[in-house]
Order: sequence, then C-alpha cells, then structure tokens
Amino acid sequence: MDRVPMSSPDVTDAEREVVMKALHTPVLSIGPYVQQFEQRLSAFVGARYGVAVNSGTSGLHLSVIAAGVTEYDLVVTTPFSFIASANCILYERGIPIFVDVDPLMGNIDPEQVHAAISDLSRGGMAARRWLPPALRNGRYGRVKAILAVHAFGQPADMTPIVALARRRNLVVIEDACEALGSEYRGHPAGTLGDLAVFAFYPNKQITTGEGGMIVTNNEEWAVLLRSLRNQGRDVFDAWLNHTRLGFNYRLDELSAALGCVQMQRIHELLAKRARVAAWYNERLADLELVERPLISDTTTVMSWFVYVVRIKPPARRDGVMRLLAASGIPSRPYFTPIHLQPFYRKRFGFRRGDFPVTERLGDTSLALPFSSVMTESQVDMVCEQLRRSLVQSIQSEDTVGVA
Repeated sequence: MDRVPMSSPDVTDAEREVVMKALHTPVLSIGPYVQQFEQRLSAFVGARYGVAVNSGTSGLHLSVIAAGVTEYDLVVTTPFSFIASANCILYERGIPIFVDVDPLMGNIDPEQVHAAISDLSRGGMAARRWLPPALRNGRYGRVKAILAVHAFGQPADMTPIVALARRRNLVVIEDACEALGSEYRGHPAGTLGDLAVFAFYPNKQITTGEGGMIVTNNEEWAVLLRSLRNQGRDVFDAWLNHTRLGFNYRLDELSAALGCVQMQRIHELLAKRARVAAWYNERLADLELVERPLISDTTTVMSWFVYVVRIKPPARRDGVMRLLAASGIPSRPYFTPIHLQPFYRKRFGFRRGDFPVTERLGDTSLALPFSSVMTESQVDMVCEQLRRSLVQSIQSEDTVGVA
C-alpha cells in the first residue's frame, strides 16, 4: 500500500450535507443545483455562460462541434496532453494537426501554430509536412480551429494564438481542464479563447466526482451546447422531440451540488494547493538532477493541478519511478505523448522523432504525489525518498555499465 496517496479529493462535511440534501429532492438531473453550479463557476471565471457536462472530455467534444468541425476538417493542437484533447477531434471525424511544444513550459508553441496554419492554407508539399504521415496522400479539409491545452494548470501563450485565429477566422478552444483559477496576463484561463472546458475529476482543483463545464460568451453556442448535452432537445422542443443529433452528456444534480460547495471553497482550495507546491519547491531547490516546474512570465496566477518535475541525466525517469514505487511512493509519467499512443501510431503512422520536444518532455517528466490535503510531513517523505532514488538510480546505471 502506498505510504502517500498520488492524489486525494478535498471534501468536507459541507459537501456531504449538500449531496444528502439533493438526495431528498425529487429532481436528480437537470435541476437547480446544475444551474447554480453553472452560475458560480462562470462568474468565477468571468464568462457569460456555463454549460455543465458529465466530463471534461464531453465538454471538449461539444466544443469541437460548436466550432463547426466536421469530416476531414483540421484542428491544430498539441501532442503533449491527456489523450482526450485529440480524441475529441476524431469523434467528429476531423484530423488533429499536432505541432510541437515550448521546451520550458510544455505548452503549444505559437510559432509552430503559425507555421502550420500558413503551410496548410497553401496546400501542396508545404501542407504535407504537417499532416499525419498516413494521411499525406489523402483527402483533407481546411483548418477550422486551434485547440490549446493549458498543461499542468499553466496557460499557453494565448496572445499570438488568438491574434492569428482572428486573422484567419478560426475558433479558439481552450482545454482548461487542468487550469481552473489560473491567469494569463491578468486574464482568467477560460476567457482567452472562444470556448473553454474545465474538468472536475477527483484530482482536479475542484471535484464533482466526474464532471466538466464549458464556458463561453457566445449565447448561440450556449443554447446549442445545452441542446447537444441533452440528446439534441432544444428549449422549445416538446417532450421526446429532438431537433438535432445529441448526446447524453448531462451532469447529475448530486455532482452539481458537490460542485456548488467546492466553488464556495475555491479560494481556499487553490491556496492549499499553492502551499503544497511551495513546500516542494523549497525542498527540491538543491537537487541538481531535478528540474522544478517553471512558471512563465505570462502566467500571472498559477493554479496547481499537479506537481511535475523533470529528471535530468545521468538519472533516468523510469528508474527513479520504479524505486519510488518500491518504497511506497507513487508517481506518474506526465504525459505519454499522444502521437506515440498505440492507437495514434496505428491509425496515423506517427513514430518517435516526429515531435522531439514533446518526446523529451514525455521521457523526463514525473508527477509527484500532490493534492490540497497533503501534509508537510508527507511532502518531506516524498522529497527524501526522491533524493535517495536519484542516487540509487545512478548507482544502478553505473553497475550496469561496468558489467
């Protein structure tokens, strides 16, 4: 059994009481708690509309639909992310166009976004270099959207991305699933593009168990998204009448009730996570083989989703991870590049070497145990064991070399 859990939700009696209160009502779906949760979160972010859904993945899927992506359309995005940010494009038979990431922050590189969109608009050989290898001789449409991921809670460099999108008449979708509470140049994540999606899995800044929310300032999209999440029913549809193809992506009342109380505690929850990150930063400052998380000058508020370090040579990330696990300390590689996932290799012909910065980050990044309920003594335990594991991993490599 792990001596320190990888993550833990921060739930109090207030959350338990409101869930029980919801259970004593006759409405367990599409009721007042969902509406209240939408209002609280959108107000916190600074968006006009919030549309609650049953997962961040669902929210990304519906955002891709709202952006008008259909078969063969192109969406420029990053391979250094959780796989849902690319899968949501495939759900609508679009084509993800991966570009590499900034080596310091791990977020999508605006210069490569610009180069990819320029080349794809020209077509021919210029476009081929950006298409997935298996599709370079096939049919493809035009670029419809840019899907930027705020990796680990830190916003991508959005100013040049949004400026490019405005010139090209493209929709900007923010995958802010890991970034609730963060700010870019003084503006909240979720208000930087046209649509944004937050997620509330138990390891996120707030949790609803499972759940997500789309935020936007576009009223027409908000109406469309509410229809799409509810099997395609419009507000004016009679019972069991459906205007369009939709999905069962509704968030239930129990989850929304939990979310309402979590939003009441949002500043407390964010502060507690920042405190744990500060403990880590302090204790890892003297470890030469560990690169602590870097915060961009454009990130005016950092919202800590996970605490991810990079392991430097001669230590090896996977060896350190195994040694930590043997001592009861869990850790995770963050992220395994999307283009190297088996499905993406098989379908699109991607291979190692296609996105070298992403691959280097994927080989060296390590998420340590992290949550708002971690204690200082637990952080001490993790850091001490990490220190030992680094030494042991180097010694084992030396032994293998001698043999």
